[in-house]
Amino acid sequence: MSVLPLPPAPASSPVPVPPALPGGLALPTGRAAIMGILNVTPDSFSDGGRYADVTSALAHARAMIAAGADLIDVGGESTRPNSTRRITPEEEWERIGAVVSALAGDGIIVSVDTLHASTARAAADAGAAIINDVSGGRWDPDMNVAVAASGCAYVVQHYRALPGMPGEHFDYGEDLVGTLIERLNTQVRDALDAGVTADKIVIDPGLGFSLTADQCWQILAELPRLTTYGYPVLIGASRKRFVKTLGGNIDTDSAAIAAHAVKSGAWAVRVHDVAATAATIA
Repeated sequence: MSVLPLPPAPASSPVPVPPALPGGLALPTGRAAIMGILNVTPDSFSDGGRYADVTSALAHARAMIAAGADLIDVGGESTRPNSTRRITPEEEWERIGAVVSALAGDGIIVSVDTLHASTARAAADAGAAIINDVSGGRWDPDMNVAVAASGCAYVVQHYRALPGMPGEHFDYGEDLVGTLIERLNTQVRDALDAGVTADKIVIDPGLGFSLTADQCWQILAELPRLTTYGYPVLIGASRKRFVKTLGGNIDTDSAAIAAHAVKSGAWAVRVHDVAATAATIA
């Protein structure tokens, strides 16, 4: 494992309260949750194409649950750096619809990673419990209302632009984390104004999105400022470029960052290698 450029995590942090879910579903309490990543895409940065058919996608999702995942985050559109080809909501749902329906039918808690309000609606109808929008309601102006109507929990990620696209810039003034919290507060307020209830909101600083490698490390170093802000925090560092700069084993290093995030009070970590993460944060 590489040496992380981070200060020691707090000796103890408050146990995060999970978001409220629809349909009588519930996430574990008293500990952090593990969100397994399922990319049903041909072009995601880490595992694009490996789980693009329904059979392999379901097998991988069930393997992640067996390895310790508490929920599965299903995505059908890549937001990797410079992924300039955006797909239609129809194409996205064609990729993920059967997977979402099957997993939800098995009683697995499903999160759907989407920019599109119509995909969020379809996912909720198919049994998804969480909508995870990397734009935090900024890409599709109908997203906040769609999530409010669905009753799903809502991951509001800080957003300026997708990686490598126009609008991406990295100036946050003298207080990076303070500025990030202010910007997230605006996004959360818009979601609340649209009817999303506070007990369903999760915030995500969006590591790798309009953030340099040094800025990602700074956010992780100051994570308690976010985790005491008032909403559960999701951290997604797994296999991202700033982790690769360490030069070590990407999954071992990702798991170590997940452990730091949990010790700093994160509600959940979003990861590719569930088994390594589960072993590290146990």
